[in-house]
Amino acid sequence: MRFADCIAGGGVVVFPADTVYGLACDPSNEAAVARLYALKGRPPDKPAAVMFFSLAALPPLAPRTRELAERLLPGAVTLLVPSDLYPLAGGAGTLGLRMPDLPAFADVPPVLQTSANHAGGPDARRLLDVPPAICEGADLVIDGGELAGTPSTVIDLRDYERDGTWRIVRAGAVPEAVLRSLA
Repeated sequence: MRFADCIAGGGVVVFPADTVYGLACDPSNEAAVARLYALKGRPPDKPAAVMFFSLAALPPLAPRTRELAERLLPGAVTLLVPSDLYPLAGGAGTLGLRMPDLPAFADVPPVLQTSANHAGGPDARRLLDVPPAICEGADLVIDGGELAGTPSTVIDLRDYERDGTWRIVRAGAVPEAVLRSLA
C-alpha cells in the first residue's frame, strides 16, 4: 500500500520525515485523527501540525508570510501561522505548518502529522525506536533508515504579516543564526 493511498483511505502511517519518524493521517478525517492521537497517547486538545509536500500545496497565506515561508521551506521547520483551515489540527486559529524536503512524497496530499513516539517520549531516529504499539496500530509502516533525530525548529509567525516579528518557540534542527539569515 502506498502512503497517499493509505492516507486517502482513512489510514494512519508511520513514516520517515526529514528529522524524526512521524505519524500521519488525513487532517480532515475525524476517525483517523482520533486514531493517530490515541496511538500516540496525545491529549486531544494538544495541536498537531499539518505537513505539506510541495510549495504549491501550501494553504493560502498573507503575502509577507508566504514570501518568508517560501524562503524557509522545504526545511526542518514548523511555522505557526494564522489559519482555521484545518480545525482537527486543534490550533484554534493557528496552524502548525510543515514542509519537509521529501521529494518521494510529492504526490501525497497534506497530512496531519506528529512525531511517532508516545506523548513526551524520546523522538525516534530509527524505525526500531518507534514504540511497537504504534507500529502495530498503524495501517502502514515505512522504514527510511536512520534519520537526523533532531525535531523541527518551531517558529511563531503569527505577527509576522503585521510587523515582521517572529520568535522561536522550540529550538530544533535549524539553528537560529540560519533562520536570521533567511528572515
